Amino acid sequence: MNTEITSSIHYVGVNDRHKHIFEGLWPLPYGVSYNSYIIDDEKVALIDTVEVDFFPQFLANIRSVIGDRPIDYIIVNHVEPDHSGSLPLIKKYYPEARIVGNKKTFDMVRGYYNVGTGDDIIEVSNGDTLQLGKHTLSFTMIPMVHWPETMVTLDQTANVLFSGDAFGCFGALAGAFVDADMNCDIYWDEMRRYYSNIVGKYGVPVQQALKKLAGVKIDYICSTHGPVWHEHIARVIEAYDRMSRYDTDRGVVICYGSMYGNTERAAEVIARAAAQAGVRNIVMHDVSRSDHSYILSDIFKYDTIVLGAPTYNNGIYPQMQALIDEIAERGIKNHRLAVFGSFTWAGQAVKKILEANESRMKFELIGTPVEIKQSLNAETEAGCEALGRALA
Repeated sequence: MNTEITSSIHYVGVNDRHKHIFEGLWPLPYGVSYNSYIIDDEKVALIDTVEVDFFPQFLANIRSVIGDRPIDYIIVNHVEPDHSGSLPLIKKYYPEARIVGNKKTFDMVRGYYNVGTGDDIIEVSNGDTLQLGKHTLSFTMIPMVHWPETMVTLDQTANVLFSGDAFGCFGALAGAFVDADMNCDIYWDEMRRYYSNIVGKYGVPVQQALKKLAGVKIDYICSTHGPVWHEHIARVIEAYDRMSRYDTDRGVVICYGSMYGNTERAAEVIARAAAQAGVRNIVMHDVSRSDHSYILSDIFKYDTIVLGAPTYNNGIYPQMQALIDEIAERGIKNHRLAVFGSFTWAGQAVKKILEANESRMKFELIGTPVEIKQSLNAETEAGCEALGRALA
């Protein structure tokens, strides 16, 4: 089986079609890949490993490339266990292999696996190089994309960037592993969802990483999740650039919670008025039914958010409160916000959403917030229609 990406560089990753939830949080309707790579030169380098559950297949993949040859270096770009979980087992099969990482790498792998001590390691810093023979590797630190130890490895000979989680996405690989050999349609939305769910908080570090890599000739991006990028490199880098700047398309994401349907009916009135006023991109999410993974992805796509919820226990409906926390902790910028809500005897939801915006989210407020007592009447329905028109 052909595993070659370019001369002497091979794909040895695995697919996970069993896991339903990534990190115990995020749905995986298309599965996920754990990507690892071999550089087969005078010295053999293994770039990252895979989740430990897939070690037998991973070992078979490695041996299909190098046979009985030893591994000289194991390069750890990122210590998160879905990429380093097989590290202690690889060390048992290849005990002479030296682990290559930075100081923070070794603090973590010792804590997780009790490996990486003494002469067993090669500690690298920003700009250091490692010679394999024909291939020269250089290392660039990109801390907080999205862990503090994260680095990338550039094969200067082949212009291949081993990027860790950067430029990755959800979705297992179906046969092919290079983008030029597959239909990539599912991966674009899954890239935005992956970024918004996992990396979204770290826009500034991503921008810093992109600046470090600016001007570097890159023919392949080999991330730890999703396709190997070759044909679509410019599109991938542009996507990460836009998302990390919180740059969006024009559109509205209406998020609502509703216990008995009254807040939902208000959301429908707002959406209809917005559509009639010319807004074409409108997405609606019931925060109790839509997984927040998809809501966050849409918020990273479109520039306007509408939040509506009933008062619950003198506060915000719990699923809406959870979404507000998720939005705020990601530091999302450059968005507009409209607010509505309902109550039966003591209104608090609208007030508290506005307080959360002022103290945490800090979005530009548009329209006049609408507060509905019990159910829509002529006055509050007109307020919802006005709010919908304001979205345009």
